[in-house]
Amino acid sequence: MKKILIIGTLFLSLFFPPRLAAQSQEMQQLLLNIEKLAQFKQILTDMKKGYQILNGGFNTIKELSQGNFSLHETFLDALMQVSPTVRNYRRVGEIVKYQLLLVKEYKYAFEGFRDSGNFSSTEIAYFSRVYSNLLNQSLRNLDELVTVITANTLRMTDEERITAIDKIYADMQDKLLFLRSFNNNTTVLEIQRAKERNDVRVMRSIYKTDN
Repeated sequence: MKKILIIGTLFLSLFFPPRLAAQSQEMQQLLLNIEKLAQFKQILTDMKKGYQILNGGFNTIKELSQGNFSLHETFLDALMQVSPTVRNYRRVGEIVKYQLLLVKEYKYAFEGFRDSGNFSSTEIAYFSRVYSNLLNQSLRNLDELVTVITANTLRMTDEERITAIDKIYADMQDKLLFLRSFNNNTTVLEIQRAKERNDVRVMRSIYKTDN
């Protein structure tokens, strides 16, 4: 159990550097919160497997992107094998955070658009394609990240690895910004259509009353 807690502390330090101390403190508080223990029990259990698991393949990354917050399964061993310069580079954790935000925000927006009744089935299908393409591209970014941070996978200096991580970070940031712009524009359209539908209902109600 002590070993698991040590790994948990390492996990927090890797993905919540000093400049994000507030978030790290919040995570530690959650670990101590009895109501959240059930959620973290599986994470702590899976961490034991982290010593043996480092497939870093598409399936593991896809599982992560779909809501599995056991980030260690993909990254822990890899980070332990590369130099501290790469291991402690803050953008590694930020890339993963962007991926989780992307999935969370697209799911929330898509469900809202789909259930609003303000879009046709053709439009909903288009939204689905946009989100699917964006997700698949972001998964490739994570796959690249795993390759870069895994020791002995590529012959790269620390400087080259940092440069590669910066490029992946910029790509992920662009994807998240695109997603938010797309969602905002679609939300504006949704509000306009909802208003138009309401105006039609009001006019029909007035017409029936007058007659």
